[in-house]
Amino acid sequence: DTLWDLAIAEVEKRENPDDDEVKPGEVLERSILFMGNKNGGKTTIILRCLEREESPKPTIALEYTFGRRARRYNTAKDVAHFWELGGGTSLVELIQIPITSYNIRSFAAVLVLDLSKPNELWTTMESLLQVTRNHVNKILTKLEKTNPEVAAEIKQRIWNDLQRDHPDYALVDPFPIPLLIIGSKYDIFHEFDSEMRKTISKTLRFVSHYYGASLVFTSKSEALLLKARSLINHLAFGYDKSKSVSVDPSKPLFIPAGLDSMSQIGPPPASDSDLGKLRANTPLELWKKVFEKTFPPKSFCDLQDTKDPAQDIQYAEYEVDAMRAQKNQELEQYKRNASKSWKEMDFDSD
Repeated sequence: DTLWDLAIAEVEKRENPDDDEVKPGEVLERSILFMGNKNGGKTTIILRCLEREESPKPTIALEYTFGRRARRYNTAKDVAHFWELGGGTSLVELIQIPITSYNIRSFAAVLVLDLSKPNELWTTMESLLQVTRNHVNKILTKLEKTNPEVAAEIKQRIWNDLQRDHPDYALVDPFPIPLLIIGSKYDIFHEFDSEMRKTISKTLRFVSHYYGASLVFTSKSEALLLKARSLINHLAFGYDKSKSVSVDPSKPLFIPAGLDSMSQIGPPPASDSDLGKLRANTPLELWKKVFEKTFPPKSFCDLQDTKDPAQDIQYAEYEVDAMRAQKNQELEQYKRNASKSWKEMDFDSD
């Protein structure tokens, strides 16, 4: 090798420290679950990340697609599996389908929150993250019995973005898998009152930092989508994570995991007297109460809004639909016959 070849190899090694574990020609696979508000922009973000010029369609239940990228020129392309959960929080049980013990080591989550609907923000975030965390913890509990080394590796890795000398090391509770929180529809959010924007921004900064997650605000703007895409590519293909930070509440937030702090975020946006009246067992619960005092949770039921996928015209298939209609008729006839049989039965005992 020439001196130039050695220099190139050294630079690549520094930029890709995990490559020592990758054999030549080996294909790495990672998986990401996108979840969040209904109509929050998840599909649009995925399509732009994969550079696909397609018109986004409403997501029904759980949808899958994939992307491929080469780590370097003339090398095998790695694969990223993209899962998207539709229906807001109404189909949250489906989370257990893509996240399994087989892919947990290379799985990440992206939570897309609609900034234009602050009254739905905390409820959506809390519900989706809680169910995801519970499911991942169940997998880790099983792994501790069957493969304790892998379980220990996963638990240790969640602290990688936060150095031990970080002042908040003992104050946070990292999510069990890598997490990215995306605030969508920034163009609408930007028109909000400045105090409303400040409350939402500070709250999401706290939640993201508390869970060891990255945070980015985006919209249909190409520049903002590129920022979100850079963080997604880090999770999906192992690209280098940006170290730039933007915490100005008058501008779109961009904070990679581990680069924020409680001291910079400050206390919850409420007066000392109001904070003294609130009873909370944890900092997260305190922030929730302060946030919901400004943005009371909207009373809505996702289940009522969920449409039957079988009736969606985009999935129409004549032969399948005809057979389904026939079976439905047979079922109704069976119910009527069964009902008559029950009415005609004599229950009088001798």
